[in-house]
Amino acid sequence: MLTDDEKKQIATFGLMTTKPVLYCCNVGEGDLPKGNAWSDTVRARAQKEGAGVVVLCGKVEAELAELPPADRGELLASYDLTEPALASLARECYRLLGLQSYFTAGEKEIRAWTIRKGALGPEAAGVIHTDFEKGFIRAQVYSVEDLEQYGSETAIKGAGKLRMEGKEYVVHDGDVMHFLFNV
Repeated sequence: MLTDDEKKQIATFGLMTTKPVLYCCNVGEGDLPKGNAWSDTVRARAQKEGAGVVVLCGKVEAELAELPPADRGELLASYDLTEPALASLARECYRLLGLQSYFTAGEKEIRAWTIRKGALGPEAAGVIHTDFEKGFIRAQVYSVEDLEQYGSETAIKGAGKLRMEGKEYVVHDGDVMHFLFNV
């Protein structure tokens, strides 16, 4: 194992051996959702390495992709799954890479943006456009949970849940943000 100083020194080299690892175990339908002895062996190795693991069945995923969204729940339930493996895979990739999402919402569209965990408000704004980062003043912020609870941005404002956050605000996964900036 490397010390923290050694990790910092070699981080600039871009070595493949220092990149995060994600193991995907393709198991049979009968081994869902937990996997089998082989996937258990992979899990044990991944735990020692600090790697990620996702267990999936390619055949089931292919069937899910062909079904209309309304019918997917029944197939998932028949395998005791709560979501397609693609969702687990994406979540595990984000975790390994230290990423999270925030949202912007307007009348015409809602959009997700990917940022690193621990990013401050101006950095999150810069993902949209560099001018947003340069001229960042503040952000209006609420959470997706607030939106689910209150149903609209107007109701969130009425409940006093809309916050004004400055340049030192650490963006949280699932924040909904409106940026105020001056260029």
